[in-house]
Amino acid sequence: MHVTAGARMLEHFFTPSSVAVIGASTNPDKVGHQVLANLLEGGFQGRLYPVNPRAKEILGLRVYPEVTAIEEPVDLAVVVVPAGAVLEVVEQCGEKGIDSAIIISAGFKEAGAEGVERERQLAELARRCGVRIVGPNCLGIIATAGRKGGSPLNASFAPGMPHHGNIALMSQSGALATALIDWSLQQNIGFSKFVSFGNGVDVGVVDLLRAWEDDADTSVIVAYVEGLPDGPEFMQVAKRVARKKPVIIIKSGSTQAGARAVSSHTGSLAGSEQAYTAAFLQSGVIRAHSVEELFDFAVAFAYQGPPKGRQVAVVTNAGGPGIMATDALERAGLHLAAISPETVEGLRGGLPPASNLYNPIDVLGDADAQRYQFAAKLALEDQNVDAMLALLTPQAVTEPKETAEGLAAVAGASQKPVLAAFMGGEAMAEAKRVLAANRVPNYPYPERAAAALSAMADYQQWLQEPEDEIRTIQVDSEAVEAVFAAAREEGRVNLGETEAREVLRAYGFKFPRNKLARTPEEAARAAEEIGFPVVMKIVSPEIMHKSDIGGVRLGIQDPQQAQDVFELMMLRARRFMPDAQLQGVSVQEMVRGGREVIIGTSRDPQFGPVVMFGLGGIYVEVLKDVSFRVAPFGERHARKMIEEIRSAGLLWGARGEQPSDIDAIVESLLAVSQLVTEYPDIVELDINPLKVAEAGAGAVAVDARITITETPPGDPKAPGRPGDG
Repeated sequence: MHVTAGARMLEHFFTPSSVAVIGASTNPDKVGHQVLANLLEGGFQGRLYPVNPRAKEILGLRVYPEVTAIEEPVDLAVVVVPAGAVLEVVEQCGEKGIDSAIIISAGFKEAGAEGVERERQLAELARRCGVRIVGPNCLGIIATAGRKGGSPLNASFAPGMPHHGNIALMSQSGALATALIDWSLQQNIGFSKFVSFGNGVDVGVVDLLRAWEDDADTSVIVAYVEGLPDGPEFMQVAKRVARKKPVIIIKSGSTQAGARAVSSHTGSLAGSEQAYTAAFLQSGVIRAHSVEELFDFAVAFAYQGPPKGRQVAVVTNAGGPGIMATDALERAGLHLAAISPETVEGLRGGLPPASNLYNPIDVLGDADAQRYQFAAKLALEDQNVDAMLALLTPQAVTEPKETAEGLAAVAGASQKPVLAAFMGGEAMAEAKRVLAANRVPNYPYPERAAAALSAMADYQQWLQEPEDEIRTIQVDSEAVEAVFAAAREEGRVNLGETEAREVLRAYGFKFPRNKLARTPEEAARAAEEIGFPVVMKIVSPEIMHKSDIGGVRLGIQDPQQAQDVFELMMLRARRFMPDAQLQGVSVQEMVRGGREVIIGTSRDPQFGPVVMFGLGGIYVEVLKDVSFRVAPFGERHARKMIEEIRSAGLLWGARGEQPSDIDAIVESLLAVSQLVTEYPDIVELDINPLKVAEAGAGAVAVDARITITETPPGDPKAPGRPGDG
């Protein structure tokens, strides 16, 4: 079998020929004893070397005083010693030639300042010694069936050995991982690989994605993460892997309180919720919002292939659950399939007259297993049907086990996915076992089955979409760099509107005609030259929110009013912000008509520049009706950003209004995406509003502001970039 570079780098973590347990203990209550016991009881076929300077034998195995005393080569070390001794042990592993180590020991960055420094030293030492590390502060690694001879590996202190399956699970939380394993044993869900990577000082999400990308034992990758240190690299790798197999992730710390908890738990820096949502969407990652969803989705993908479309047939023996399923499917973005006339006639020939022959297909409460199987088979064979949801409730004459066997036979003979919701407890227990054994996902309620089927349909749609091509436009880089340099020379990071215009004009943006007035008389002359009515705005790099101090006036009608407004604006600015540098007042052409939209950016700690789009005014300020993407992105995602906002219909034209120039919005989004990608100097950028005219008439940026870093990227004094560690 061909082994990819990513898998080869971590091969000894999953298929070692020999394992040393450093810190093995004679005390059954100690983690060092449990790890060794798990390796033995889990069926590991390789050589085991317990290491403990104060013991001679543990669990019938010879004990070595230190790892360097082992005569034979060692592939993998499992380190279970106090945190203060870990560095010395890793150095010994390097001397011994061990290239892979699982550090279960806690007491690193999750434990405060001293732990942070210890972890920094550990990372540096591991690189120097050539030792790859999983951990520290982790549960360990489990491989239920390695590729070398099929030897299982339980190099963890988990309380049980999971069943073999085709789901690979990685978790940043060891405690959650133990719960997941225990739950999977109860639900008879199997894993191919299991990794608790803890603080992730070395091996993390991206490394494991690479390792499992072409792993023949793994069909689905599932992850619990609290943070991603290098967002752009994650997106690049995840997008490639997701083209081959589903990647399902639950990300904690999405709320403000949750983000604080993440920092105290593993020291991870939680990025913004919007950035993670956008990054997962752009990468094809399926996001679960609860542990329940995580496994609902994982089981569906592990057992069945995704549907080709969103048309679903529902087969049920009870009307109420059929209605519930209909509602759940519609809410999940799926649709009841239109059953073909041929299928209806076929059903009519085999179902009682009182049955509903259309969708949902109701076989009635007195249906036996044969009747249910007959209806399910015809429904699934219908050319209008992409998937099937099978519902069963225990009634007086229901045959749950036999019905499950019939459904399993129908599912096994079809390429279309079949999900079940056999609702009930003890009466359904045997039927559920039959479904699980035949790889038919079963859920306790229709809503959960519908959510899983929706995730499968979304994934299939993503697979069918073309790659989002990133294109670039010709820009005036010298103009941008000159603006940034001039601002820094004056000790400023906030660019005034005039400077922001210069930057955006270099990327093709158009602006209303305007003139800068430094006196009331200049304001009057500028207004006459531009033509009434005009707009007047205070100009100061320190005043970012002009309206808050009365620094914006619309509809100036004559020269005298222009002079009066100038004087009033300057007076208010000096009163409310006496230390602000006042450059004058901008007199602008008043843009009439058009729809106001906003384009903004911020720089996320994990993913870098994130671009926001929404309608202006109340839609963004009150309704928060916005969409996000991680830059850079192409035209496909730019258009999706527009489609995703709830008020998008206003842009297409509502109640007889002319549609807005969507192409102009797309070009504006692409220009901003390119700008913030090429200039990591930009911390924040707002174009608010961008006035969009009717289709074909373009767009004009009415107001803009930009904030940059104090020092250019690459400067020794510059702050760290995303991914710097």
